[in-house]
Amino acid sequence: MTLARMTGTVLGVGYLKPAPGTWGSLVALPWAWALHVIGSFPLLAVAIVVASLTGWWATSKMTAGSDDHDPSEIVVDEVVGQWIALLPLSIASWRMGIDITVMWPGWIAAFVLFRLFDIWKPWLVGWADRRGDALGVMLDDVIAGIFAAIGVVILAGISHGIF
Repeated sequence: MTLARMTGTVLGVGYLKPAPGTWGSLVALPWAWALHVIGSFPLLAVAIVVASLTGWWATSKMTAGSDDHDPSEIVVDEVVGQWIALLPLSIASWRMGIDITVMWPGWIAAFVLFRLFDIWKPWLVGWADRRGDALGVMLDDVIAGIFAAIGVVILAGISHGIF
């Protein structure tokens, strides 16, 4: 397996069936927890940037010369998007000294919202997906992750009586 394929499929997770994108999002959860425990929000933020850039590279290599711009086995984009959806939890834990696992409802919300936006592809998510190139493959999940992160913040605000 080439480095691009190992990166794009997240060490083969993208070959799991059914719903490889959901598997990619699921594997992102324990990795996000581990990154947060090791280096808190700053390490998770750096990991998002690194995974985004290497994912873009891997996706461009894996789709070169193919009519399919977004093969289902490429799930590095789901990992990046899911990590972005979890950022509000990592930031809150880091700034307030809260154990990140105590915010388990936020983890569920981040997962469900990210999957919803990734599958539904509203507005800018759909625009990025329609680009038809490697950047679009990564960008639609980045935007879905941002939308999910906003949703997590709104739900936390409602839950804690701020809104």
